[in-house]
Amino acid sequence: MPVPTPFKQPPAIPYYPEYALHFVGGGAVRQWEYNGWKAESLSWKRSCYIHGGLSGPGQVLYQGPQAEAFLASVFINNFSRFQVGACKHAIACDEQGLITAHGVLQRLAPDQFRLYVSGPWSLYMHSMGKYDVTQQVQDNYLFQVAGPTSLQALEAATGESLRDVGFLRYRQTAINGVPVEIMRVGMAGTLAYELHGPSADGPAVFDAVVEAGRPFGIERLGWQTFPVNHVEGGFPQLFWTFSSSLYDHAGYREFTRAHPHYWFGEPLFCGSVDPADRRARFRTPFEVGWQRSIQFDHDFLGRAALEREAAAPRRTVVTLEWSAEDVTDIYASLFRPGEEYKYIDLPASPAHRRSHAHADHVTINGKPVGISSGTVYSYHYRQMISLCSIDIDQAQIGNQVTVHWGDFGGRIKQVRARVARFPYLDLGRNRDIQL
Repeated sequence: MPVPTPFKQPPAIPYYPEYALHFVGGGAVRQWEYNGWKAESLSWKRSCYIHGGLSGPGQVLYQGPQAEAFLASVFINNFSRFQVGACKHAIACDEQGLITAHGVLQRLAPDQFRLYVSGPWSLYMHSMGKYDVTQQVQDNYLFQVAGPTSLQALEAATGESLRDVGFLRYRQTAINGVPVEIMRVGMAGTLAYELHGPSADGPAVFDAVVEAGRPFGIERLGWQTFPVNHVEGGFPQLFWTFSSSLYDHAGYREFTRAHPHYWFGEPLFCGSVDPADRRARFRTPFEVGWQRSIQFDHDFLGRAALEREAAAPRRTVVTLEWSAEDVTDIYASLFRPGEEYKYIDLPASPAHRRSHAHADHVTINGKPVGISSGTVYSYHYRQMISLCSIDIDQAQIGNQVTVHWGDFGGRIKQVRARVARFPYLDLGRNRDIQL
């Protein structure tokens, strides 16, 4: 039952007052933690979880005779083979080839698409009015259900077999008589699904999945542990492991003067890299391992820059495995006189949701070779790990590097690290298995 607060409740997600850890985001009370970050972080390895933090009025419906042409001008992906009933990871860039947005794009009909968890970049591009396409912002829930028992939990909730739902495909089902759209995702190659529908239906659907999933060990996943999934699974995440270049785009900034609700505020720049170095916080598709999504068969914003980079790519993405001894020394500094090292939040650091412009220097023998971000503690593997955009010639597994942990101008801890497997999650890739 909702508890009275000075803030609105997220309409799509049930509010559980028995769990005391919450935070306020977007004027709404959101769950920071449910059953503890250790249990929650084990869920996608041993059972499954449900997460509803991406719900809300952020899905956009595009329709019209030039809907495909508009979206093709925004995103780097191929559209010629994009079928109705399919979806794809859509990536947008600015003129310099820096990522401004990425999300999931569904094709609902030949002239109708839905885009979500992509941020406001496409809204800005639409404001230029070059195409005959309408846009409508929709208020929908988005529940992620992932882990080795996720299919069993969802089949119990829907009462039907869902094994016909292929990777990046979706169809209609129902939960307790409520129509629900189910989609199979798992960008990192693991078993994962999404549920979609009007936010008004969200609380009942969420609770029904939790109840049906109890025999299969389902956990409710809070915001605190959510980032660990992305780092373990090798899926860099905009607004956390790297920042959007839209913050520096003159056209977008001008757009938000007329539409201030699309301006999120300046990101908090932190890490050992000088805050003046904004480029260290941005990424190209090559630098996060998404180059296979680039299709130079159509004109899109940033194409020329990406063609130049394709001819001589400089960096790729790897996992860094941090020295346990050096990490322990960071915590030990809290018990010694003098200035301590910057604290590492558990399980994800930095924990503040707006600190998505974090960047730490990575060096070899004092020479800069990369940027580390997205530092998490993997309780399953008992390792501190991070993602690193690193020079391609230094990306070999086992390569020894140094992460400069701390904030620019403050005390810096040089942490020994090694290039590890990417993605770090090694429990088997089941994207293409026969379920």
